Amino acid sequence: MKPVPLLLLVPLALASFGFSAMTPQQPPSAQGWRQSQKTGSARGTSYARFTLAGKFLKAPQGDVSNRPAFVVDCAPGSGTRKGKFSAANLLIGTPMKIDYVEPQEIHGTSYYPKISVRYRIDDAKEEEEKWSPGTDKTTAAIPKDWLKKILRAHTVEITAEDDRGSQLEMQFDMPNSPPVEDACNVDDPKK
Repeated sequence: MKPVPLLLLVPLALASFGFSAMTPQQPPSAQGWRQSQKTGSARGTSYARFTLAGKFLKAPQGDVSNRPAFVVDCAPGSGTRKGKFSAANLLIGTPMKIDYVEPQEIHGTSYYPKISVRYRIDDAKEEEEKWSPGTDKTTAAIPKDWLKKILRAHTVEITAEDDRGSQLEMQFDMPNSPPVEDACNVDDPKK
């Protein structure tokens, strides 16, 4: 048997490690809602965070390493008290176009920053809403009533514009959502 030079084995070993680490990305529907426990920095209280990854049908320009995601935060219940919805956000990962909307009642010269989103739930007709942007303008706050709709959907498609005016299209395959609904008590009529 001929001895194999050690220098030939090292590249082969590195190549095999590199290929095994590069696993194909799973489709969002296979992942479902991921739950994690977080602690708020202001008060030190813990809360449940649910995250659902989606996919871009029409991605933003440039390098966006993350997929879009829904993130829902819920305060835990105690004893017989159910959990409570805290916040829901759409994470986009790129700065969004901000529209300044005139409020219903004007007190001074203030306008509200909003992100215009068009969405389609399952096979229903497309609708449009204006959501509040996050401080970094790469996220949008999802209203609780809208969250109730999407938790019972099968597919959600969202279209919005980035800060360059390019259309972004996102799709979320909605898994069964009872853990999110129960933890956040989304059917509670109070906020």
